[in-house]
Amino acid sequence: MPKYLFTCEAEPQYLSEQSAPEEELYAFAYTITITNHGEAPAQLISRHWIIEDAHGHTEEVKGLGVVGHQPLLRPGESFQYTSGTRLRTPTGAMRGSFFCVAEDGERFEAAVPEFELRAGGAGGAQAPRVLH
Repeated sequence: MPKYLFTCEAEPQYLSEQSAPEEELYAFAYTITITNHGEAPAQLISRHWIIEDAHGHTEEVKGLGVVGHQPLLRPGESFQYTSGTRLRTPTGAMRGSFFCVAEDGERFEAAVPEFELRAGGAGGAQAPRVLH
């Protein structure tokens, strides 16, 4: 087992009630689950997202923590949060990474594989109404 290994899973949802297709505004929520599969406790310090719409417009988002938290994950622990984004097209994609620091001071990145944002996708009716 690697000493430092965070895995990240994403579950996107289209938010029809917060979207206005006639104004080219499409809202999405995404739930991220981060799990520490390594041998050492580590803390998530910052995030970096690359968000791209169907026209190729790209936005980069960087910041400390996630939804106001910088969780410390011990081996086997997970942290889950929901956030959101808006696009000018009904489809797009996101990918990113989390910068982490282990208790011994070792720094590493946890990649978030690219995931698709698609208006009218599954789960739209059950999407959360509040974005963090």
